[in-house]
Amino acid sequence: MTDETSQVAQPTSQDAVNFKNRLTIRLRTLVVLRWAAIFGQLAAIIVALRFFALDINLGLAAIAIGMAVVANLASIAVYPRNMRLNERQAILTLMFDTFQLAFMVFLTGGLHNPFVVLIVAPVTVAATALSSRATVIVGAFAVAATTFVADFNLPLLTLSGEAMRMPDVFVFGLWVAVVISVVFIGLYTRRISSEMASMSDALLAAQMALAREQNLTDLGGVVAAAAHELGTPLATIKLVASELAEELSDRQELREDAALIHEQANRCRDILQSMGRAGKDDMLVKTVPIIALIEEAAEPHSDRGKIIEIEITCEGATPENQPFVQRRPEIIHGLRNLIQNAVDFASTKVWVELCWSDHDIRIRVIDDGKGYSPDVIGWIGDPLLKARKPSHERGTRSGYNGMGLGLFIAKTLLERTGAQLSFANGTEPYTGRPHPRERSGAIVQVTWNRAISGLESHASGAALGENKPFPVQG
Repeated sequence: MTDETSQVAQPTSQDAVNFKNRLTIRLRTLVVLRWAAIFGQLAAIIVALRFFALDINLGLAAIAIGMAVVANLASIAVYPRNMRLNERQAILTLMFDTFQLAFMVFLTGGLHNPFVVLIVAPVTVAATALSSRATVIVGAFAVAATTFVADFNLPLLTLSGEAMRMPDVFVFGLWVAVVISVVFIGLYTRRISSEMASMSDALLAAQMALAREQNLTDLGGVVAAAAHELGTPLATIKLVASELAEELSDRQELREDAALIHEQANRCRDILQSMGRAGKDDMLVKTVPIIALIEEAAEPHSDRGKIIEIEITCEGATPENQPFVQRRPEIIHGLRNLIQNAVDFASTKVWVELCWSDHDIRIRVIDDGKGYSPDVIGWIGDPLLKARKPSHERGTRSGYNGMGLGLFIAKTLLERTGAQLSFANGTEPYTGRPHPRERSGAIVQVTWNRAISGLESHASGAALGENKPFPVQG
């Protein structure tokens, strides 16, 4: 199942272009990493010369290290400190670092130098901060560089002229290890980075949805309060206009003006009442019967051609003893998303079953559609989840490409109120066919523990007090 939110979140070809060209990583980060590599290479050369008496071509080594130093100094001098690289620039920078490290390894024995494993570092950076395409490019370049220095390198010699060489089988094993490390670490890091980015985007979408619902609630309260306070002056205007119209019965032109004032005052009253229909910011709106809360969540989808039926299914539960709950934006938006999903995929009807006891409150949203596919039902609630359609369904419902973000938002918002969600199908085994007017489709159950959720308000029977007018500055 899906909803409009998940439709918006689906990537398009234009999104891919924007991603490729967007600013992805700070240049300063790469400069700091390169300084670390430079000092590490200098330290390795000093240790090799003083403690292991190795014969290293210092001239060529100075050229290799000097390349990195010049690149860093140029980056600092030319670009601002907060410079961010786009993907192409980041790829070129990481390929330069890979080349510089491979050059150093070439000068110091190739794969006979254990520091060759550091060639994995630029690939890890690419997998963490860039796209899959960039990771493949940097990884392929690292594998090619490793393969080159395996066959072509300057031998690592001692001062006595003895070559420091490992057996060929060890050299081959090290090459295989580096290649596998590039592939495995690149894929693993890229997967984790993608999941973190998806979760971050989904959480941002959930926060935006909640903020929008909260703003609408606050706006409705302000408008309703304004409508209430403006009621008296508008009534006075209407009364005066009616009296003027009667007194000016012999002056048709002025009488029409007075009638117009009366008509426009009525119009102002109707506009304010319609804008403030959500209610005003008092206890009557903050605390509502749970059936009213469900009706409010379902109302935007009541005219979409599907029947939405709200039922009380527990024995002994009646509208008279229903619980009063807090009118929280998280609950309204979360239930609205679940009901929207059910309406999207129902054949004819959606049931919203309500049940409560001394211990919990349960809401079940059921439709008569096809239900959840078995291969994704265990993953429902993960952001940006996509499911492959069966071959006979491909090309249908093209607007619905995924189910992840909409249900993730609903699940996240409702869990913030202390709810627990579970997903199931009305028919087992799964048939993949709708059964009109039967509870055979997808089932979402939302459960609150009445003792610990804090969902209910116990002030439902308290007096609201009189409405006090706003103070008017004279």
